[in-house]
Amino acid sequence: MEQKVETTETQVESSGGSDTNGSNHISRVRKLLCRRMLVGIKDGRFFLGSFHCIDKQGNVILQDAVEYRSTRRTSSSPMEQRCLGIILIPSSCRTSCHVDCCIDEQLSLLKVDQ
Repeated sequence: MEQKVETTETQVESSGGSDTNGSNHISRVRKLLCRRMLVGIKDGRFFLGSFHCIDKQGNVILQDAVEYRSTRRTSSSPMEQRCLGIILIPSSCRTSCHVDCCIDEQLSLLKVDQ
């Protein structure tokens, strides 16, 4: 059964070969590549697309992205959508990030490094 999991903002660090924590972050981000990701931003819009990459600042790039926005302020109003293609979502605008994955993957993504 596919479920959504909220992921924390992942800071990708440069790995100098001996930085095991940095390589752990990189391997966790690699698991997200090409996954369907739903990203919410501050103005209430959502973007659904395939995760392509993230940079050190936390900016996310989605491919084949679709924008969803409410046409009115009420919760019962229909969502308007439009196809965008490839987009960059700045970390300063992002409020949520959800990834489609199975329960085992949810647990591994939520594991806190000790």
